[in-house]
Amino acid sequence: MFMSVVRKVFIAAGLMCAGALPLAAQGTGLQTLSTADDNRGWEAVGRLNFGSEGFCTAALVTPDVVLTAAHCLYNKQTGERVEAADIEFQAGLRFGRAEAYRGIRRIVLHPDYDFAEANRLGRVGSDMALLELDRPVRNGHVHPFRTQFRVNAGQTVQVVSYAKDRAEAPTREEACQILTRDADILVLSCSVDFGSSGAPVFVSYNDEVRIVSVISAKAEWDGRPVALAAVMEGELDALIAEFARTPAFAPVGKTVSVETAADR
Repeated sequence: MFMSVVRKVFIAAGLMCAGALPLAAQGTGLQTLSTADDNRGWEAVGRLNFGSEGFCTAALVTPDVVLTAAHCLYNKQTGERVEAADIEFQAGLRFGRAEAYRGIRRIVLHPDYDFAEANRLGRVGSDMALLELDRPVRNGHVHPFRTQFRVNAGQTVQVVSYAKDRAEAPTREEACQILTRDADILVLSCSVDFGSSGAPVFVSYNDEVRIVSVISAKAEWDGRPVALAAVMEGELDALIAEFARTPAFAPVGKTVSVETAADR
């Protein structure tokens, strides 16, 4: 239960669309990945565009599946689901050029996610979605990220994202922290803004970086700006199981396999 966090957290806003409100990034520890050298190893992070409605951030977890925030798949004004045909994933986008451009053929939300739930804090813990691309990304230097679930308060994490006022190239925050956590929510010191929703939260593990969550919301905790992200322990498994149960438009026998800490 997340009441220990609820008593201290006030959600300032969801982060679905860049430019929806004039909020600035929270910190100064951001590095723009403006060159190919800067972006090396991060090419599987990309911008998820919703036509003229804005964008989120997403990351490849297999060659043809990206992980993002579930609330990105809704129109904030109407509450309607965004059509897959209106979404494009641009892997490693930098200043108008991406490593790969892909449409979306299937959207699968976490089975417990409810965009209509009035308590926005209550839906952070399930704010995850898997999107199947129309074609795999087979670029030799775009490598999907693996995952690891368990993280603890005080642990250092990093975030790579696109956001308002930094939409044309990804930015990386190399060292922010998990300030606190409970069974459902991570409270992070990371700098986020509109468009950062769905951005992967990474930890270093055995000489590689692995995804441990995705950014869900911007908030205030103990008087300081923070980012909120879902605890993925067990929840990513639930999302993958939902993906397997909804094989519409997918070839027969197609599955998603995401390596977790338990697979090592």
